[in-house]
Amino acid sequence: MRRQAEFAGRHDPPPYDRELIRSGGVSSSRTRQGDRPPPRGQARRARDQRPARRRRGGSALGALRALVVGVLLLAVIALVLVGIRAAAFNATVSTAGFPSTALLGPLNGSQRVNVLMVGYGGGDHDGAYLADSIQVLSIDPATDTTTSIPIPRDLWIEGVSGFPQNGKINQVFSAGHAQGGLEGAGDMLAGVVGEVTGLEIEHWISIDFQGFQELVDAVGGVTVENPTAFSYTTTETAHQAGRWNSGSFAAGEIHLDGDEALMYSRARFTSVVSESTDFARSARQARVIGALRSELGEGGVTSIVPGLRMMDALEGRMFTNLSAIDLFLLSGDLSADRRVELSEDVVLRATTNTIGQYILVPTDWTGPGAYDGLRDYLARELARADAS
Repeated sequence: MRRQAEFAGRHDPPPYDRELIRSGGVSSSRTRQGDRPPPRGQARRARDQRPARRRRGGSALGALRALVVGVLLLAVIALVLVGIRAAAFNATVSTAGFPSTALLGPLNGSQRVNVLMVGYGGGDHDGAYLADSIQVLSIDPATDTTTSIPIPRDLWIEGVSGFPQNGKINQVFSAGHAQGGLEGAGDMLAGVVGEVTGLEIEHWISIDFQGFQELVDAVGGVTVENPTAFSYTTTETAHQAGRWNSGSFAAGEIHLDGDEALMYSRARFTSVVSESTDFARSARQARVIGALRSELGEGGVTSIVPGLRMMDALEGRMFTNLSAIDLFLLSGDLSADRRVELSEDVVLRATTNTIGQYILVPTDWTGPGAYDGLRDYLARELARADAS
C-alpha cells in the first residue's frame, strides 16, 4: 500500500494542474503540453517570419524612382527620334555622311576654323545662282570667338587657278553650279575665296532666298536692333528717281517676318547712302543671323523644338559639305564677336573692268593674281582679334 501510494504521488499532477483538470480547463497531460510556450528558438524563427513593417515614405520614394525612370525613358526616345530626323535631314542637305563630324576635333583645337556662308536667289530669280551674299566665319577655338569677314560681291577675280575665267566673285558660285550643281558651286567658291584671302576654307554652307524666309518664319520671326532708318526700292531706276516705293524700316528695335527679313538683308537701293552698300547689307545680314542664333537658346533640350523647326524649313533649301552634327556644333558660333570689313580706300579700291562694270580690286592691285595686300591685311586683322 505504501509503495502504491508513493507511486501514485510520483505521478500525480502538480496542484495547479490538478486545479485545471478539475475546472475542465484541460483534458489530459498531452493537451497541457500543447498549451505551453514554444521553445525559444522556435519563437525567434516565428518572429523573423513576420512581415516587415513598411517604413514611412517608402511609397513616395518608389514613386520618385518610377518618375525618374519614366523621364529617362522619354529622353532616350526623344534622342532616338531626333537622331532619325537628323539623319533624314542630313541625307537631303549634305554631302557628308551621318553620323559623322568634321568639326568636333577642330572646334576643340588651337587653329582657326573657317566656314564659308553663301546666300543666293535660287528658283526663278534672275541670276538664280549668282551669290547674293558671301561671308566667312573665322572661329578661334582658343579664345572661343568668331570673326565675320563679309566678301563684297563686286570683288574682281582674275588670275586665280580655281576660276580661270575673269569675273566678279559672285559669278564663281554660278560657274561652279553649271559644272557640278550645288556641291560644285560650294567647292569652287570656297576654293577661290580661300585663294584670294589666304584663309584655309574647307567647309561651306549655302542657302537660297526661300529657305532664308522660311527659316525666319519657322521661329516666329526675329527681332533686331536697326541703327538707321531707311526706305528702299527694288529697282535701280526707281532708286535713281528717288522713289522709295517698296517699303521702309524704322530705327530701333524692329520685328521682322520672313519676307521682311529677306528685304532687310538684301536692300541696296535705299534712301540713305550709307545703307546702299554691300558693307551695310552684310551688317544687316549679320544682325538677322545673330537673331536666328538666339532662337536656338543655349542648347540642350530647350533647343530641340526650334532646331527641328529650322530643319523643316531648311530641307531642300540649304546645301552644305558639313553634316547635321557639324551644323549643331557650329550653331553656337554663328553670332560674330567681331567684323573685319574689306572697305574701300582701306584694303580695296573701286575701278571698272574692260566693259565698264564697277568692280573692286585690292588697293595695291598690279594685275592678275595680285592679292597679297588683301591676304596680308586679313592676316594682321585676325592676329589682332587673337590678341584681344
